[in-house]
Amino acid sequence: MKLFNKKIKNYTQIFHLFTEEEWNRASKNFNKNITAFFTGKKHEVFINVQDEGVAYFIGLGKEDSPVFEIQQIAVKFSQTQKEKLMAVPTLVVGDFMTEKQFEEFTKGLLLGTYRYPFEKTHAFWNPKFELHFENLSQKKLDMISRKSEALSNGQTACQEWLNKPANLKRPETFSLYLKTIAKKYNFKYTSFNRKKCEELGLGAYLSVNQGSAYDAAFTIIEYKTEVKNSKTFGLVGKCVLFDTGGISLKNPDNMHYMKSDMGGATAVLGALIYAAEMQLPVNIIAILPVTDNAISQNAFLPSDVITAYNGKTIEVLNTDAEGRMILADGLSYLSRNYKTDILIDLATLTGSSVRMFGDTCGAMFSNNEELKNLLIKTGDKTNQRLWNMPLWDIWKDDIRSDVADLKNVSMKPIGDCIVAAKFLEQFIENHPRWAHLDIAGVAFGNVGYAKEKAATGFGVQLLADLIENYH
Repeated sequence: MKLFNKKIKNYTQIFHLFTEEEWNRASKNFNKNITAFFTGKKHEVFINVQDEGVAYFIGLGKEDSPVFEIQQIAVKFSQTQKEKLMAVPTLVVGDFMTEKQFEEFTKGLLLGTYRYPFEKTHAFWNPKFELHFENLSQKKLDMISRKSEALSNGQTACQEWLNKPANLKRPETFSLYLKTIAKKYNFKYTSFNRKKCEELGLGAYLSVNQGSAYDAAFTIIEYKTEVKNSKTFGLVGKCVLFDTGGISLKNPDNMHYMKSDMGGATAVLGALIYAAEMQLPVNIIAILPVTDNAISQNAFLPSDVITAYNGKTIEVLNTDAEGRMILADGLSYLSRNYKTDILIDLATLTGSSVRMFGDTCGAMFSNNEELKNLLIKTGDKTNQRLWNMPLWDIWKDDIRSDVADLKNVSMKPIGDCIVAAKFLEQFIENHPRWAHLDIAGVAFGNVGYAKEKAATGFGVQLLADLIENYH
C-alpha cells in the first residue's frame, strides 16, 4: 500500500477519521443533518456521497481508547466496505492522529482484506490505490507502509494455512511451501524424515507420526542476521495438520475444526515472514514438528511407553494429548542443539484453556518473571492477550508414572492446561527464559470474514512485536 505526504486538488475518495470528542468539535463544519447518522462511536461508518466523490466518516470511539482498537476498526471497515471502495488516490483526514494510531489504521486496512482463499483482489492491494496523509513525514509513511505490508504478509500466510481444509495441507504440501519461502527469504531449511528421526532418537515426535500415512517432517527453519551480538529467539510451534485424536478418538461433532491444530506453527511462520521482510536484527531458530495425528494399525496406543529425544520415558495414557509429545522433542532438540536467549513454544494445546478463557486470551506459563511481564505487556499492546498461569511443582505429582518417568496426562478432570505446561517444562533442559503459550481458544474463532469459525491470526503480531522490540 503506497502512502504519500501530499495533497492533490480533487479527490474522489476521502476517509474522515473522528473520535467522539473530535466529532463534537468538528461537526459544525459539516452538514448539520449528518449528526443524526454519525457520532464518532467505534465502528460507526457514514458514507457521504456527492457529485465530486465519496467521503467515508469513520468513527474511532473515545479519545482515550487503546490504540489497538484503531486496527480493529480499520479491519472491519476494510471487510464491510470492500465492494464499494475504489482503487484511487484517497485522502485521509485526521489531524489529531499520532504516528502509532495512523500505523494501526494502515495495518488494519490491509489485514481486513483477508478472506479465504486469499487473493489480492481488494481495492487496497491495487497499485492505483494510494493513501495521502499530510501529518507525517514521507520517511515515517514509508516505514509504516513497509511494516503494514510485512505484517499483512505474515498474518495472511498464517490465516491461509490454518483455514485450508485437511486434504489441501498434507505434510508434503506444507513442507514444499516451507521450502519455497525458505528460498524466498533466505532461511536455512532442514527437515528430518522418519528414518532420520529414528537415528536422532526423536521418539516422542515419532510416536505421533507413526500412525500417519505420510512421512515425518521434523522441520527447522533458521533466520539469521548479519548484525553482531544479536539476540537469538527459539520458537517451537505445534504443527499437527489434522488431529483426529488418534486411538483416543475425538467427538466427531466439531472434529472438522481440527484442521486448526497447527495454530502454533502458523503463528511462528507469520513472525518469521515479518522478521525477514523487516530485516530485523535478530536470529530465530524455529522448530515445526510437522505431522498429523491419525488412526491406523500403526498408531500409538494408550499404555505405550515412549523414549523422548532427551532420554526421558513417557507413558501415553491418551493419544489425543499428542501436541505435548511433539513439542517435548521440539523443545529438547532446540535446547540441546542451539543457544537461545529466549525459548517460546506456542500450541493449540488443550480444551482446558478454551474452557477457562474462551476466545479472550491465551494461557501463558513461564519460568522467568521478566519474560512473563514482557509477554503480558506485549499481549495488551497488540490485543493478543495472555494470562499468566501457575507452574507450581505440586502439579508434577500428577504426571508421575508407575512404568515411566512421566505420563502424558494426569487422568484427573481438572487443570489439563497446567498439567501440559508442567509436562513440557521437563523438556526445556533448564532453559532460564522459557514461556509456553496455550492458544487453543484464540487461534481459531469468530471472525469478520467468515460465517463459520476461522483463523484469527493470533500470535503473529504478538511475536512480531516481541521480537522487534526486545533488548
